[in-house]
Amino acid sequence: MPINKIVATYAEAIANLQDGAVVMLDGFGGPGGMPTGLIAALRDKGVKDLTIISNTAGLPGFGVPPGIDYHNHAILFENRQVRKVVATFPVPRSGTTPFYEQYRAGDVELELVPQGTLAERIRAGGAGIPAFYTPTGVGTLMAGGKESRVFDGREYLLEHALTADFALLRAHKADPMGNAVYRGTSRNFNSVMASAGRITVLEVDHLVELGDLDPEAVVTPGIYVQRVVQRPAGLI
Repeated sequence: MPINKIVATYAEAIANLQDGAVVMLDGFGGPGGMPTGLIAALRDKGVKDLTIISNTAGLPGFGVPPGIDYHNHAILFENRQVRKVVATFPVPRSGTTPFYEQYRAGDVELELVPQGTLAERIRAGGAGIPAFYTPTGVGTLMAGGKESRVFDGREYLLEHALTADFALLRAHKADPMGNAVYRGTSRNFNSVMASAGRITVLEVDHLVELGDLDPEAVVTPGIYVQRVVQRPAGLI
């Protein structure tokens, strides 16, 4: 009998996500690749003390025309569910966000990570590599408290891998086994996060039958995916 990882609801997809969980969220900033349905379900579940690993700390309205009803993981900060953020662009260049206000008040911890380093730390976590050296950040605030070594006359920083209890991702198409493809730049962090989550959940625009996806086009093999949930039509 074929494996079927499809669940009926967002709530079922994250049913065992508990307080204190480490959660990876895909998305570059705007709605592309953002698992908005899973994020809303996470808000509704009300779990607390989360560690969020993502490119941003939630930028309300970013990349969306005025008047469009859209949310991202800023709603988790509005609901005060987050204890720590690991991110590259936690705040926009101007204006304030729920994260910014809570960070200034000392209510949320921030680990700021250069974008390439963030991607590689996640990739390393999925590959079982505990740590690696990179020249990025040498001589900056990013070097604070980190081990360094010199290789061939150049200084490098030791960076540790990142893994998560849950990776909540969004794919353009997936089959019941979790084999997935993405749409354009909406791939962003999806492909590296998929292997770094203990439980990886795909929010999918289009569910297809087994065999409909070209094996050569599959980006995330189903072996990395535990659950698949379909997005309602019209959800941004």
